[in-house]
Amino acid sequence: MDDNVAQNANQETAVFQPVEVQVGSKTMLAQTVLEEKVWKALKECFDPEIPVNIVDLGLVYDMKVDDEIPGEANVFVLMTLTAPGCGMGPMIAADVRRRVQNVPGVRNVRVELVFDPTWNPAMMSEAAKLMLNFG
Repeated sequence: MDDNVAQNANQETAVFQPVEVQVGSKTMLAQTVLEEKVWKALKECFDPEIPVNIVDLGLVYDMKVDDEIPGEANVFVLMTLTAPGCGMGPMIAADVRRRVQNVPGVRNVRVELVFDPTWNPAMMSEAAKLMLNFG
């Protein structure tokens, strides 16, 4: 067997190892390649008033992927805003929906905005705090 063919076969059969993802002040595990890609897509979403992505800000409280049907995953994002009256909320939620929907293998995206618990700066990652001159 050609070395390149053998290498490709090994890569295809390799078992995904969970990857740590920094989500605000918490560390979560991406359990699948698709989850890892969704987290990367979420890190491309920004509050237009703040130069830090919503994941590092700690605005994403939870993300679940239901990929029971391959290629037709449902993604559920539970998130908040920096303030309940933030007028950018619908725009940020639409950006989240659009970016996650563009991840190959994702069929549906549901974004739920919640305000309990209330967001506070302690929920930000250390990198975000440094960028915004917090603490």
